[in-house]
Amino acid sequence: MLSATEVPSALLDNAIDIEHVRSLTTDEVTYVSLNYDNPDLHKIMPWCGTSRRPESIVKTFVDVGRYWEKLSFDVEALFGTGENAAIFGRFTYRSKVLSKVVTNPFCLYAKVTAGRCTYLQFMADTFATGASFRSGGSWVFHSNPEGEDAVI
Repeated sequence: MLSATEVPSALLDNAIDIEHVRSLTTDEVTYVSLNYDNPDLHKIMPWCGTSRRPESIVKTFVDVGRYWEKLSFDVEALFGTGENAAIFGRFTYRSKVLSKVVTNPFCLYAKVTAGRCTYLQFMADTFATGASFRSGGSWVFHSNPEGEDAVI
């Protein structure tokens, strides 16, 4: 039986193979991709949000491969305690439509019970990844209570 830290690492090794993913997860695994529920982000990256079942993990990684070309995906730290595991790293992707390159930090949290993942949460800089699809126009933000709008 794989340890809590070995399971998510093994899952990332081949997250597009349904039989592989099923062997490492429970049938009702909860998967959170980038956020719990953000309708605007879901319009840009349809896999974003909370789902259940191993198929949702596979669908996410297949869709990511449809939207971006993976240039690198590097794990920088992997650790855990008990049923909890965390992975930190960075990836570089090129958007397939606009050929924009983004390098992004990521983290993954997994809960593993009896050698099977029951909960998986993948987080990354969605502002950067979403911007790799930006084809025009400007974004106006007002974040600083004492400052001007930021136009990007």
